[in-house]
Amino acid sequence: MFKSILVPIDLSDTELAKPAIATATTLSQTWGGAVRLLNVLPMTPVMLAEYVPVDFDTQQRQASEEALAIVARESGIDTARISSVVRQGGIYHEILEEALAVKADLIVMTSHRPAMRTYFLGSNAGHVVRYAKCSVLVVRN
Repeated sequence: MFKSILVPIDLSDTELAKPAIATATTLSQTWGGAVRLLNVLPMTPVMLAEYVPVDFDTQQRQASEEALAIVARESGIDTARISSVVRQGGIYHEILEEALAVKADLIVMTSHRPAMRTYFLGSNAGHVVRYAKCSVLVVRN
């Protein structure tokens, strides 16, 4: 049923991602599907660019790729069925773009419990649920 599962991960809070990874692992084993881990890096603001090293974005991407590789190893998913990617841009926009790129059947992501700020600003999970072209499973933390 789920042959391609996308799991967006915030590497600044990997504990939050563990329930989503566990769920994706179970679904992957049940259906024999592939899991794609995704981390989205924010764009470096132009005003900040002159204060960071020239290769700042490259360093950030490399650190994220290494961290995702560790998460993938620790997931328990067979290495032939797990992959990872780092994208840069707006979080929910990049999640939706990656879901289309890998033809995801399911996006599994975690979300904090609703708080006042999410009622006014909206959450990334909320945007993904609203605009995704595939099923989305939100695991509450």
